[in-house]
Amino acid sequence: MGTPEFAVPSLKELNKNHYDVVLVVTQPDRPKGRGRKVISPPVKETAIGLGYEVIQPVSIKTDNFKEIVRKLKPDIFVVAAYGHILTKNILEMPRIGSINIHASLLPKYRGSAPIQWAVINRERETGVTTMFMDEGLDTGDILLSAKLKIATDDTSATLHDRLAKLGAHLLIKTIKAIEAEELKPIPQDHKKATYAPLLKKNDGHINWKKSAEDIEAFIRGITPWPGAFTFYGDKRLKIFAARPILTDITARPGTVIKCFTDELRIATGKGTLSILKIQGESGKQLSIRDFLRGHSIPPGTILK
Repeated sequence: MGTPEFAVPSLKELNKNHYDVVLVVTQPDRPKGRGRKVISPPVKETAIGLGYEVIQPVSIKTDNFKEIVRKLKPDIFVVAAYGHILTKNILEMPRIGSINIHASLLPKYRGSAPIQWAVINRERETGVTTMFMDEGLDTGDILLSAKLKIATDDTSATLHDRLAKLGAHLLIKTIKAIEAEELKPIPQDHKKATYAPLLKKNDGHINWKKSAEDIEAFIRGITPWPGAFTFYGDKRLKIFAARPILTDITARPGTVIKCFTDELRIATGKGTLSILKIQGESGKQLSIRDFLRGHSIPPGTILK
């Protein structure tokens, strides 16, 4: 059970290791982008390419879905970023249990956006965890975990790709350990739990009152989604990369600071942020030097 790119390496590893994947369950095809073209989930495309049977139920609570699964007599459910809550009667269907691959070191960063929030919060490391699922939100007993350092230039996109591969390898290690009866599930310490709520489109609005270092991490953490932005008058500017500069500037946060003509530096709550990659309301992503050749943002301008 999986839907986005994060789940694809796990499906491929199950195939590579010759496990009997009797069914792949993923979300329905949906329209995306400006053209609203109907797109299949990455897991569906991968599964079809591997020759697996695929179903895309709108709801997994129906009697029809339950009957389909019951007839297959599964040993294990493997769940990776599927996108639906599995109820108790569904979790109890497989003979051994339901294994989830979560992109954090549980109990930290339970929820929908653990990768983004780890970068935003300037964590030095994160990882993946496999667990037996229960009815709670990422609250099940831990099976195995693996750590991964977060690079200073990581975006949520680059970190996502490394975690997806790490999660796939950890999944196979977990299943083999279950087969060998070498695993003892460990209950989570719920007192240490933190949460990583889903990010929405407007959550990308930059708060210039924060420090330059925090804003730079924020930009990396929400790239590519939902993407960082600020307003120059009524025009939205998208920021893709920046560099914090520690200065004693005391200008109002959001103020454009006087500097070289091919630079754009913004005062923050602490320090200055030098913008490296940007995109206007129309056009494409540009280096700040190329952008400023066609757009003037004079010193003293307040970005909001």
